Amino acid sequence: MSYVVTKTKVINGKYHRFLDRHFPRFYVLYTTFMKGLQMLWADAKKARRIKREMWKHNVKFHQLSYREMEHLRQFRRDVTKCLFLGIISIPPFANYLVFLLMYLFPRQLLIKHFWTPKQQIDFLDIYHAIRKHSHPEILCYLEKSIPLISDAGLRWHMTELCTKIQRGTHPAIHDILALRECFSNHPLGMNQLHALQTKALSRAMLLTPYLPSFVLRHRLKTHTTVIHQLDKALAKLGINQLTAQEVKSACYLRGLNSTLIAEERCRTWLAEWLKISCSLKEAELSLLLHNVVLLSINYIGTRR
Repeated sequence: MSYVVTKTKVINGKYHRFLDRHFPRFYVLYTTFMKGLQMLWADAKKARRIKREMWKHNVKFHQLSYREMEHLRQFRRDVTKCLFLGIISIPPFANYLVFLLMYLFPRQLLIKHFWTPKQQIDFLDIYHAIRKHSHPEILCYLEKSIPLISDAGLRWHMTELCTKIQRGTHPAIHDILALRECFSNHPLGMNQLHALQTKALSRAMLLTPYLPSFVLRHRLKTHTTVIHQLDKALAKLGINQLTAQEVKSACYLRGLNSTLIAEERCRTWLAEWLKISCSLKEAELSLLLHNVVLLSINYIGTRR
């Protein structure tokens, strides 16, 4: 048996060297795909272990540790994307078309495990450009809401915040928290957002905007609630416990294009985000949703 294993490894090594020498571009795709399968399988086993422990000890999602919550959140999104590929490959001979589509549209159809290192950087920039395109529209809706705010003090605070952002100033934490009442009910509460606002906010959260408004509102609520739960778990763990990659991923999820920014600046920004998030109640989560734009749009290093 050991002889067979050794011989197989030798043959496999020769095969890899042959591909690398004669078909270098295909070899990069091949190795990326094989490593991606291994990472996806490892993620599935870890997710299964976490779910088993949750069931065994009767633990809810929000009671998990930060890393376990983040792993389940990301794995669910990855599985959703993989399921779509599985569905379109069901018809006879459709799997050949699926492989071609995967090659032509890796960003849309594949999860990050199957992206090359260069693709990971390029695709994150593309996704952030999509979010950034929605920022002016969201700020425009905030300005339009100013006359609808009944309290004169809150109207002044909202006007000042919009003016600061338009001038390119990064808002302070107290500037944002001063407006929490506006986002808990009329005119900017989660249930008061109209259809065009939900579409713009969906793009800012990298969620598809091509759904009915009540579905978009539900998805925004769910997504923001999960981030709020993650924030509480992260505050309990401590930002200093995160690796550089975990910090960058956490910032990117919350609206900051962390591929352009140094790690220390990312940690500083994430600390600001957590101070705001952990100060909010469930009824004020619309402010956390808008914070994806308010806190990231003018942060140092993000303006091009």
